[in-house]
Amino acid sequence: MDSSLLQQVYRQYGREIYIYLYTLCRRHDMAEDLCQETFLKAILSLPNDHANVRAWLYRVARNCCLNALQKEKREDGELTDDMPDERSDLEETVLHGMRNQALYRALLRIDGVKREILLLHYFSGMAYRDIAALLGRSGENVRVLSYRAKKELKQYMEECGYDVQ
Repeated sequence: MDSSLLQQVYRQYGREIYIYLYTLCRRHDMAEDLCQETFLKAILSLPNDHANVRAWLYRVARNCCLNALQKEKREDGELTDDMPDERSDLEETVLHGMRNQALYRALLRIDGVKREILLLHYFSGMAYRDIAALLGRSGENVRVLSYRAKKELKQYMEECGYDVQ
């Protein structure tokens, strides 16, 4: 892969790939290392005319992360998982923060594949067909798992006392 093309790809997808890896492993240092490894593999093996570089990078990043987590599991024996001036603004900020924390906890409760589908679709903006290709599943299966994951999120949020529509 041409170095100027690699720089362009890194500028375009580097942060996105890092965030994806961080959501999978939940460790800053590991996500950074895996992101570097992903782009190193791009230098070594990605042809300049590859049809979907973004999907390929996600697949490589995912595989790198799964391999690293499996290696860590074998070694360790287990998987490690501005200030508002007005009072009403402060209350709103606190309530919003609490809701975000509840949503994050709800995401962590969803099993790995369903959580990964939601993260890829809503935070990385990937289409279901691209997610299906990345995960090696059918598009219909990805849509069904997404629906079930959203249903689980809604149920958990309602149990926490939030009005979810």
